[in-house]
Amino acid sequence: MKTIYATFKILSEAGGEMRGKEVVDKIRDTVEFDEYETHIYEKTGYVRWESVLHFYTIDAMKAGFLRKQKGNWIITSEGEEAYKKLKPEELVEIATKKYWEWDAKNKKKNTKNDVDDDELEENKSQSQKALLDQYEDVASSGIREFILNKNPYEFQDLVGALLEAMGYYISTIADRGPDGGIDIIAYTDPLGTSQPRIIVQVKHRPNEAVSSDEIQKLSGTLKRNSDVGIFVTSGRFSKPASKEAVHSREHIELIDFDRFITLWQEYYNKFSDEQKNMLPLQPIYFLGTNE
Repeated sequence: MKTIYATFKILSEAGGEMRGKEVVDKIRDTVEFDEYETHIYEKTGYVRWESVLHFYTIDAMKAGFLRKQKGNWIITSEGEEAYKKLKPEELVEIATKKYWEWDAKNKKKNTKNDVDDDELEENKSQSQKALLDQYEDVASSGIREFILNKNPYEFQDLVGALLEAMGYYISTIADRGPDGGIDIIAYTDPLGTSQPRIIVQVKHRPNEAVSSDEIQKLSGTLKRNSDVGIFVTSGRFSKPASKEAVHSREHIELIDFDRFITLWQEYYNKFSDEQKNMLPLQPIYFLGTNE
């Protein structure tokens, strides 16, 4: 109960969104736990309070209070309102009630109050989803840490490899030093005789948001009428930056960290072995659910 309420508090104070691993780390540093809560499950190696937290986030998502997207936890406007108006036990009670309302529509008849080991075992479907959720967070965090350890030029090379896997032909990759706002130039054919010419700006700033000014600068490098701009960042785009791209006279495509990883996964089989080693992935399949 205290962990899910702490989650809402952390997300609210962070502006509504944070990576799941960062939320869990912050809870670990700010919430006191007893010996029972810090017990480690032998089967999974996870700590009890972390498993219970992920278990209850399923309720919160079905209640419309929380969303998860590629490792990010996002509090909704409904969740923000519930957090500000309700006591911890009331918030959890409503989230749990809404989960079972949803569950009833799917013709299930289980009931639950507080979570203990027996109930976690009985409700295998929700426990399984919570466990998969933990695995996904660990996987996302591992990929993110790997990229964080890359330098700007290594990240630039990753972007170049991705474009090649997507079928584009790289004409130029900027050397170290000032690049005039152009890191990569690519075409849709080997000789660069077909439109458009693709101008790519790459920023390796995992903990920062790209500003609208930077989008404008990319727009300024598109000299030909057929030029297309792509801005790739290992961080994210500010709302003004996204708005600037949408309303730009030129076509500017935005690729943030999450979209970059999605594309890397989608085109992974098209990479050469050397390119795969730049950001190696290992697919693992778990039994899913029908929900």
